[in-house]
Amino acid sequence: MSDQRGDPIFEAYLTEATQLVDQLEELILACEHDGEFTEEAIHEIFRIMHTIKGSSSMMQYHNIAALAHALEDLFSYLRDNPSRPADWSELSDLMLEGVDFTKVELHKLRNGEPADGEASSVIGKVDWLLETLSRGSGGTDGGAEAGAEGYGGLRQYEARLYFTDDCEMANIRAYQAFFKIKDWLTDFHHVPENLLNDPEADAVIRDHGFRLHMTTDRDYKELYVELSSISYLKELELREIPAEEGADGEREEALLPDGREREPDAEQPEARPASDEPAVRDDGGAPQTGNTARQPNREVRHPAAAHQGTTIHVSVDKLDELMDLVGELVIAEAMVTQNPEIVGLNLEQFQKAARHLQKITKEIQDKVMEIRMVPLATTFQRMNRIVRDMSRKLGKNVTLRLVGEETEVDKNIIEHITDPLMHLVRNAVDHGLETAEERAEAGKPETGVITLEALNNGGEVLILVRDDGRGLNREKILQKAKAAGLLYRPEEDMSDKEIFQLIFLPGFSTKEEITEYSGRGVGMDVVQQNIAEVGGTITVDSRTGEGTVFTIKIPLTLAIIDGMNARVGDALYTIPTTAIRESFKAQAGDIISDPDGNEMIMVRGECYPILRVDRLFRVAGGRPNIPDGVLMMVEQDGRGLCLFVDELVGQQQVVVKALPPYIRKLNRVRGISGCTLLGDGSISLILDIQGLFNLKHEGESEHVGHRGEPDGS
Repeated sequence: MSDQRGDPIFEAYLTEATQLVDQLEELILACEHDGEFTEEAIHEIFRIMHTIKGSSSMMQYHNIAALAHALEDLFSYLRDNPSRPADWSELSDLMLEGVDFTKVELHKLRNGEPADGEASSVIGKVDWLLETLSRGSGGTDGGAEAGAEGYGGLRQYEARLYFTDDCEMANIRAYQAFFKIKDWLTDFHHVPENLLNDPEADAVIRDHGFRLHMTTDRDYKELYVELSSISYLKELELREIPAEEGADGEREEALLPDGREREPDAEQPEARPASDEPAVRDDGGAPQTGNTARQPNREVRHPAAAHQGTTIHVSVDKLDELMDLVGELVIAEAMVTQNPEIVGLNLEQFQKAARHLQKITKEIQDKVMEIRMVPLATTFQRMNRIVRDMSRKLGKNVTLRLVGEETEVDKNIIEHITDPLMHLVRNAVDHGLETAEERAEAGKPETGVITLEALNNGGEVLILVRDDGRGLNREKILQKAKAAGLLYRPEEDMSDKEIFQLIFLPGFSTKEEITEYSGRGVGMDVVQQNIAEVGGTITVDSRTGEGTVFTIKIPLTLAIIDGMNARVGDALYTIPTTAIRESFKAQAGDIISDPDGNEMIMVRGECYPILRVDRLFRVAGGRPNIPDGVLMMVEQDGRGLCLFVDELVGQQQVVVKALPPYIRKLNRVRGISGCTLLGDGSISLILDIQGLFNLKHEGESEHVGHRGEPDGS
């Protein structure tokens, strides 16, 4: 099948299927934790599998649909035979195997690859379990017998489906509803006729609803349950058509919207008399009998319907475009209010209008940023599966505690920190926590605890990954660092925290044995790198025998930051205000040199290295004497560094832009994270504070910046 990315039907399918699979996995893990699948959970899992089966069949992803069908049959049996015993652990394993298969296939589709995985192995296990359960119950499938009751002669029904106002592509939802029951129908007619290709179909359904006339041997309740399970359904009208009405041809006029005409269809089979319909009970209501000519309108809602009326799905790409436009608006507003041509002029009305423009721009910016924020709950919930699988394979008893999962972060940042969090959790289970025997010997509870916590901290979010395990081995870390030549200063001068930070250096690992999860010397440096890419930092603290805690600091958003602009020669640089501790003028007597000749400055009894920005980036015209300029002390992971600049220009919010492609291709630029356009039209480079610290510690501060470029401005 060709790449369908960009097709709205495909995108709707992929979004819904991904959400359902994530919901399914979370539900299974919760049931496994509780030790049983409750009746409510079984019904919900059945609904999820039924929905995935229908939508996957419609999209012709037959392997996904076949597996969903098999699991649907299994949970149909469990639903109809609640008293039958089952091995819930075996059921959880099997369901999670099905979840993994479906996730892999959806990942292929998301990348434009065919969903060509072989599902027969998992389906075989599902069929075997269903057969085993059936044999255990004497071979009687109560669900099948119950489903067969009431099947008799053909009946005619008319259904009208109305969708919520926020439902996108109502014609696609209508087609999904029709596709759910298509195999039950011996004859049918619906309006609009061409749901997928008629450009007016969506508008017709929004104005008049989706109308479906059908002939089937299914009873009222079965049709009602199937049709009412479709997403974004606002109201469902379903009535059985009496035989005399179905025979006189009036159904055609009833189905067509105002002003539409249609050629009469072939004669329909004789409908079963309405009086023969067995009584069925609507949810919580009185029995509905067939002699009711028209059923009252019923409002049927998806389980999440309470939110559907006020929520819409929007493509992330559209939000990115909107954020870019807001960024341009912020720049345009700054260019107007900071225009050098109006500086010094007494323009009272202009200033009033400018302040109002600034207020509106800020409100729009805040609202768009708020739209992009998503809770960390989904990311945190993924860790349950990792802990569950690893603890089983490693023979450890582990509990995962989630705290503050409602904390919100920019969606783009979440995508960058998911993998680092997974790696940290894996490390906690593999490296950090002891076995049950080791914990018992240490006087600890046999079950180890990993805590994943998120909290807001001003303009940042803190994420803590904490375990109550054995802690980091300080001496072993030092030994490995020495052997690899990774110590950048004498060990006696290094604090415990600085020694622990060595685990983030490339290729560092204290794991002697290579396992499925660790020991390859790749990981923690990549974790730090991924977090640094979104302007974040990671630190580690540990106590022997008590455990380890990793603290991740990330910004709320990447798109717009508060920055302090500084001039160096003819160049402008922007330093994120979250990294600035203070700025000050230095006295000549405060400047000292270390044994290697590097410039240092004493501040309140503490010694800090100085980094000359003009020399780092080879900018001409910078002030040579430190007392003539300004020192900006920036902080990272508890360390301080003083940046020497000529002068401070001012603080403002800036829109972060990526460096132009030709610069990224020609240079390996270090210490620069992006650029921005200031209000006067000039371009400022945004400094990467983590990168500057790395350069300083690597001893490259005097000769590394734009690598491979000649000196000059």
